Amino acid sequence: MPEIVLTAARFGFLVLLWIFVFTVVGVIRRDLFAGSRTGRLVAAPRGVAGAAQAGDARPAKVKKGRAAHTLVVTAGSLAGTKITLGEAPITIGRAEDSTLVITDDYASARHARLVPRDGQWMVEDLGSTNGTYLDRSKVGGPTPVPLGVPIRIGRTSLELRP
Repeated sequence: MPEIVLTAARFGFLVLLWIFVFTVVGVIRRDLFAGSRTGRLVAAPRGVAGAAQAGDARPAKVKKGRAAHTLVVTAGSLAGTKITLGEAPITIGRAEDSTLVITDDYASARHARLVPRDGQWMVEDLGSTNGTYLDRSKVGGPTPVPLGVPIRIGRTSLELRP
């Protein structure tokens, strides 16, 4: 084989190797520094003022026509945590700028989002690796969330309550 062809192949391989290295560094950087922005709300763990007590994590009675005013973590490391709902979307994930920061190995940095739409809350998966589940069904697109139906992200479960 001519020497020019070998040199060109080596140079092409070197360029591809550097593209791979920069891509990997970019992905790691984006994952590590995803939550470096300020202005986040962190849910208070159980026992902190404003958080639910251990006995408050029982299922709610679902009544039609009632609006959700609270998001309650029913299982996981933040079990018992309550977040008062407003008009702003709720982001859920491991990123520090998420509204609800969960430290679950099966959660992505930006895992899911709860969005108020026409008086009802919709859950959407944000392209997570392990998926978001509403009751036992995997969420594909924006899906309405009834009161008292569990939203599962890894080992963490959430419910909307009146």
